[in-house]
Amino acid sequence: MDWTSAQLRSLVELTRRGTITAVAEALGYTPGGVSQQITALEKATGRQLLRRVGRRVELTDAGVALALHAERILTTEAEAVEALERTRNEVCGTLRVGLFATAAAEILPPALRQVRERHPGVTVRSRDMDVDEVYDAVAGGSVDLALGLDYPDVPIPRNPSLRVRELSRERFSLAVPTGTMSGRSGRSGRQKVSLTDTRDLGWILPSADSYYGRAVLTACRRAGFEPQVLHEVTDTAATLALVEAGVGVSVVTDLMLRLRPSCLDVLELHETMERHIVVVCRSFAEHRPTVAALVDVLRTSAGRRPSGGRQQSGNTLLTR
Repeated sequence: MDWTSAQLRSLVELTRRGTITAVAEALGYTPGGVSQQITALEKATGRQLLRRVGRRVELTDAGVALALHAERILTTEAEAVEALERTRNEVCGTLRVGLFATAAAEILPPALRQVRERHPGVTVRSRDMDVDEVYDAVAGGSVDLALGLDYPDVPIPRNPSLRVRELSRERFSLAVPTGTMSGRSGRSGRQKVSLTDTRDLGWILPSADSYYGRAVLTACRRAGFEPQVLHEVTDTAATLALVEAGVGVSVVTDLMLRLRPSCLDVLELHETMERHIVVVCRSFAEHRPTVAALVDVLRTSAGRRPSGGRQQSGNTLLTR
C-alpha cells in the first residue's frame, strides 16, 4: 500500500479524538489538511474509511480495522527510527517537545540554552498544549517527549508504553487577597493556615474535570469541606490577577508565582499538597541518544531552578 506515516497518524488520532478539528489541533494541521490526508489514504487503500453522520464523521468498518493496524505500524516505525539513531555516536537530530504554559515560561528556556551549549546538533521544536493532554500526545507520537504534571492525590493513569520521570516537586501554598487573613504565622515567619480556614471564602480553581482541579477538591474534601468555586479558571496568570483583585483564593507554588508580578498574601498550609513536574517519553525511546540527552538537561535545569525570586513586605508577597 502506498500510504504515508502522516496519513496513518491522522487516522489513528481520529479514533482517539473523534473530530477532524480536534485531530488538526493535536497534529498542528488545518482541518482541510487532515481531510486531505484521509482522502489520500482512502485512495491508497481503495476503501471508504469515513462516513458523515450529520455534522460529524465516524469510521467505517474498514477504517476501524486499518486504524488498529496503523497504530502498530507507527509504533514499529518509531522503534526502527530509535534503533537507527542509537547506532550513531553523536547526539543530533530534531526532537518535538510538548509542554504546558508554566513549563514553557520557566523550565524550557534555560534547558534550551544548555542544549545549545552541550548538544549543538540537536534541534528542539516545542508545542504548547493542555497539561492533561501531554500524555496522550506522547503515546500517540505527535511529540517525542513532554513536560507534564502529576498529583499524588489524583495520579495520572500510567500507560505501560510510557516512561514517566520526576524532575522536581513543588508544595502548594494558599494565595489570598492582601489582608484577608492575619495573625497566623508558621515557624518560617510566613503566615500558616489550614484549608478549613477557607471554608467561607470563594475559590478560583480550574475545572473539576482537570487533574489539578480534582487534586484540590480532593484535598479540601479530606479536610472536611467543599470549596465554593466562584471562578473556574485554567490560566495561572489570570488566577493570580483575580486573587490580587480580591475576588477569591487559590493554591499556588513558587513556580506559578513567578509567572506574573502580583501583590497578594501567600500563606503556608498545614496540609501537605504537592505536584510533581515530570518528563514523559515512550518507553522504547528512553535510551534514544537525543531523548536521553534532553531528559538529562531537563533534570539538571529543574535542579538548578531558583526557589525564591520573591520579596515579602509585611503580609504581602510581591512576586517579581
